[in-house]
Amino acid sequence: MSNTINSLWLLLSIGLGFTLLSTEAIGKTSNIGNHALPQRIISLAPHTTELIYALEAQDRLVAVSDFSDYPEQASQLPSVSSYQGVDFEAILRLKPDLILAWRGGNKAQDLARLESLGFDIFYSSPKTLDDISHEVIALGQKLGQQEQAEKLSDNYNKTLSDLRKSYETNKKTPVFYYLWPKPLMTIGKNAWGNELLEVCGARNIFDNAINDYPEVPMESVVRKQPEVLIAVNKEPAEQLKTFWRPWLELLNKQESDIKQANPDLLHRFTPRLLEGLGKLCQDIHSS
Repeated sequence: MSNTINSLWLLLSIGLGFTLLSTEAIGKTSNIGNHALPQRIISLAPHTTELIYALEAQDRLVAVSDFSDYPEQASQLPSVSSYQGVDFEAILRLKPDLILAWRGGNKAQDLARLESLGFDIFYSSPKTLDDISHEVIALGQKLGQQEQAEKLSDNYNKTLSDLRKSYETNKKTPVFYYLWPKPLMTIGKNAWGNELLEVCGARNIFDNAINDYPEVPMESVVRKQPEVLIAVNKEPAEQLKTFWRPWLELLNKQESDIKQANPDLLHRFTPRLLEGLGKLCQDIHSS
């Protein structure tokens, strides 16, 4: 049971708890009257940890969440957030003057309690790829790192625009975008992965599924005949091929049609996401 729960927290930590139905404002902060620049920051999600480093404010970071592993030095900081929730005692001891939280991954009751304790909270809640840029600007202003934020945002917007132009098409390439092999888990119509595939001129063959992350039988995949198989996980390459070999003939596919994407790049809401997105688009159209 503990392994299953840990796996679910890992999925949340790379963005799989997120859906496009979120209504939170980008870069929303709690209504605490503290206008001084924060000096002791806690991050409750891996992507908000990355944003702190990207904005060059890591010297003020005092604690992070589980799976905050990029950049590598972030993993050396104490963790105060896991699948079990927030460690309130540790947070109180650290006396932060700013907490970065994620509406799609942190427990609502934990966030409510943090607010009730009077902490200043910056809420991360991007709904689209464009929102990432807006959030960088909002956080940069909060941290007094406007120059770094504007540079990051401008580079991100240009690269995203270039990708969209490069793969713009009226005919979307059908792909099977999946996250987990056993059970076979894909993405439904409101899942984050569809934002990425749209840029690449592709669509997931289960994009009409009501559930955000449905489990599907292999027979349904075969029936829909995707042009590319995309594993968004860290499964070893040979294990990946072994999983698909019995089905390749029925799918009319070769091993070269099996692609793998890094979930830490694609499902964390930071400018670094575009590294993974560019490769994803290339892989889809190289098959």
